Amino acid sequence: MAVIEESVFISRPRQEVFDFLITTSNIPVWDSSVIQAEQLGDGPVEVGTRFKGTSKIMGRRFDWVTENTEFDPPAKTVIRTAEGPFVFAISYSLEPQGDGTQLTYRIDADSGLGGVFGKLADTFVQKAHARTVRANLETLADLLAEHPDHGVSGT
Repeated sequence: MAVIEESVFISRPRQEVFDFLITTSNIPVWDSSVIQAEQLGDGPVEVGTRFKGTSKIMGRRFDWVTENTEFDPPAKTVIRTAEGPFVFAISYSLEPQGDGTQLTYRIDADSGLGGVFGKLADTFVQKAHARTVRANLETLADLLAEHPDHGVSGT
């Protein structure tokens, strides 16, 4: 199982960071591997809420549907694959730290991230994707720190 875990400090209150993260239309704004994402159905995000989207990792595109399996605002949320070419789970854990938030992002991919490319690619793809995750989290932190009025709608 491939695991990538990275943390970043964000100069915004935990609830604001959490609200921004669970607004699906915001994901492509800060996550360079997500081309598009949307919530399926209406209503607030909760356990059982599904999302669909398209990602591009190492030049390969794939569609996915995820389901929210843990939802504990504003501390943690976990999504898991419901449909797609490989099984993965992504968790966001948020801890208050001073006047900001410590965000820990973790992805677990059962077949390894190279599963889309072939088993031999696992190590290479995991290292490359870890760099992408780190850069994405820095983008997220900068975006929310520099544009506190960015809000949760992506506008």
